[in-house]
Amino acid sequence: MIITDDHMHLYNNLRLKALEQFREAGGTHVFLVNLLCHHYEIRPKSGADFKEMFEKHLNLVRKANKIVKAYAVLGVHPAEITVIGDKTGYEKAAEMMKEALEIAGKYVEEGEAVALKSGRPHYAVSKQVWQLSNEVLKHAFEVAKDAGCAIQLHTESYTREGMLEIAKMADEVGLKREKVVKHFSPPFIKEFEEIGIFPSVLASNNNVLKAAENGDRFMVETDYIDDRKRPGAVLGPKTVPKRVKELVEKGYEDVAYKICVENVKKVYGVEIEE
Repeated sequence: MIITDDHMHLYNNLRLKALEQFREAGGTHVFLVNLLCHHYEIRPKSGADFKEMFEKHLNLVRKANKIVKAYAVLGVHPAEITVIGDKTGYEKAAEMMKEALEIAGKYVEEGEAVALKSGRPHYAVSKQVWQLSNEVLKHAFEVAKDAGCAIQLHTESYTREGMLEIAKMADEVGLKREKVVKHFSPPFIKEFEEIGIFPSVLASNNNVLKAAENGDRFMVETDYIDDRKRPGAVLGPKTVPKRVKELVEKGYEDVAYKICVENVKKVYGVEIEE
């Protein structure tokens, strides 16, 4: 049985042991996403400095592939706009982020990563920072289109209006809406289908079951952060296997296959060995 976690991090707590737990629980495939630069003890002064972070992440993904099938997602967390910008200025931070996304896109083109990561702040920011963040996001869409890949987004909490705005930004650069993945999604499957963006549903409580009751056009994730200061946050590495098995037990075997295999192939263009 294929069980795929669409969004997980490895940082300073369990690290590769998290994937051993994932595998022991039944997990087989995982998309590993880089964190912010400071998590890798990097203080970038230019977009090129992000390359060191990407290399560290790719090295970890290579090790992860000895445990399960792991795919690398590379990009720039939208919070970098303030983390970096508070020190260097927001316009300079935005330019650095755009340059870093272009570097990430090259890794995708070379086959070392399968998708990009971008988004916009999930917390209150000034109008200037919001505008700059949207410019970075639109640039990320352009890079994803050129690289021919999907892009995972870390954004503000779901609203239909917000997702439509993002979807139209993708339209403007010619990126298919189904290649835009909303990380940390609620189980509003029908709404996401109408909008066109692909939801990656957080596997908390009854979210996955609620999603399955409304369709099968979604993927599922833990957003495990692997931070020793918050062990288990957002959800532990065993959670997705547990939730997917619950779906099968409740008669949603076809949905489980769709969200862990077919949708993953469709969105990311990867081959999944069964």
